[in-house]
Amino acid sequence: MPADPARIKAWDISILPDGSNLPPGRGSVTEGAAIYAQKCQMCHGPEGRGNPADRLTGGIGSLATPQPVKTVASFWPYATTLFDYIRRAMPVNQPRTLKDQEVYALVAYILSIDGIVAKNAVLDAKSLPKVKMPNRDGFIDRSGATSQR
Repeated sequence: MPADPARIKAWDISILPDGSNLPPGRGSVTEGAAIYAQKCQMCHGPEGRGNPADRLTGGIGSLATPQPVKTVASFWPYATTLFDYIRRAMPVNQPRTLKDQEVYALVAYILSIDGIVAKNAVLDAKSLPKVKMPNRDGFIDRSGATSQR
């Protein structure tokens, strides 16, 4: 039996690093701070410092040290991946319940903590793919060339 195209479309929510498939909407750092306090802080701690769940912020520049701190800010190469992950998997007790505007706002807030985006940033489908993550060049590309951390 062939897969139902409507069901496939409902589950085909992948966001590529270049921002392909980002939905309409927008979210500000200020909006994200309020949503984070309500829906995320209980797991990820104040300002994404972790406890009991993973730390999201800090650690920039630590990957080449004896005690690397792998966070969204220090390790992830694309801001669009953060959007994809939050939209797909968070909050952990109710995944896929956040509206796209809430996801944009949460991404803006989390990235603002480490200064990756400005404290007054508003992110949307056009601006999010343009965000340059601190470790964007810290991976080996498909051609085999090594990027610096």
